Amino acid sequence: MALIANLRQRLFRWQSDGTAPTRLGQRRVFILPAGSGLLFAIALVVMLIGAINYTLALGHALVFLLAGIGLTGMVHTFRNLHGLTISPGRCEPVFAGETAHFQLILSNDRTTPRLALELEAEPGAAIRADIPAGEIARINVPLVARQRGWLVLPRVRLWSLYPLGLFRAWSYLQPEMRCLVYPAPLPSPLPERSPSLAGGEQGSEGGEEDFAGFRHHQPADSPRHVAWKASARDTDRPLLVKQFAGGAEGELRLDWQLFDPALPTETRLSLLTGWVLAADAQGCSYALRLPGSDIAGGFGEQHRRRCLEALALYPQ
Repeated sequence: MALIANLRQRLFRWQSDGTAPTRLGQRRVFILPAGSGLLFAIALVVMLIGAINYTLALGHALVFLLAGIGLTGMVHTFRNLHGLTISPGRCEPVFAGETAHFQLILSNDRTTPRLALELEAEPGAAIRADIPAGEIARINVPLVARQRGWLVLPRVRLWSLYPLGLFRAWSYLQPEMRCLVYPAPLPSPLPERSPSLAGGEQGSEGGEEDFAGFRHHQPADSPRHVAWKASARDTDRPLLVKQFAGGAEGELRLDWQLFDPALPTETRLSLLTGWVLAADAQGCSYALRLPGSDIAGGFGEQHRRRCLEALALYPQ
């Protein structure tokens, strides 16, 4: 099997598309009879033998008429792919166990539509597409993300049986696309908060027991503490944040060392992923600590993506 895969890679190396748009020329489109096409050809041979044996002029005419229709269908099947332009799109990150969707942009510059196109990156997961005349279609090719890290899009097969189903025309695509796969999250209670550096410097300003006034908003402040009503009275001033007396505001520290050392690496990463998602859902500030990596406290979409990326790319 390894030898066959190596031969295929060498055979279709010239079809590597990279990140540039690819136009399916004559050398990139292959065509062969489908199973129904072979049955059709056998039926024509039987009919021709019968017509010759019984000297049936109408039999000969019918055989040649059907053969002509079949050959015409072969030409249209080839033309359904010929001249099509494919460009790589985007792929959003997913969690392990989910399905990644690699976007391919198919452009049809002809005055006729291209119908019944199918794209497949792995067996049994074909996507069907129709492209109207002179338009562009964005097709999401599915691929199951079985493990964290970078998921590289394998060779994609594009084929069509249109219009008669007697011939199969196909082409191979190899766009340089990859998708970031986060560890599969495991639910677990969040750890206890620890005093943040900001809270320690501010003394009693970070607690949540008694209201002590307002202060200007800082990048590390949680949206839950913003005084929206007070800030709305004067839109020229920066956002105001409520201050409380009676303790220091805690910051979540999601630390690798908080888990049992006997736990497997992937289990720890999945638990940390669950913590990141839970902390982000609560809108609180949190820091992530991994062996060889320490991400400072923060919150928001960008901080969440940074933490999840660090978990996804942690060494195997």
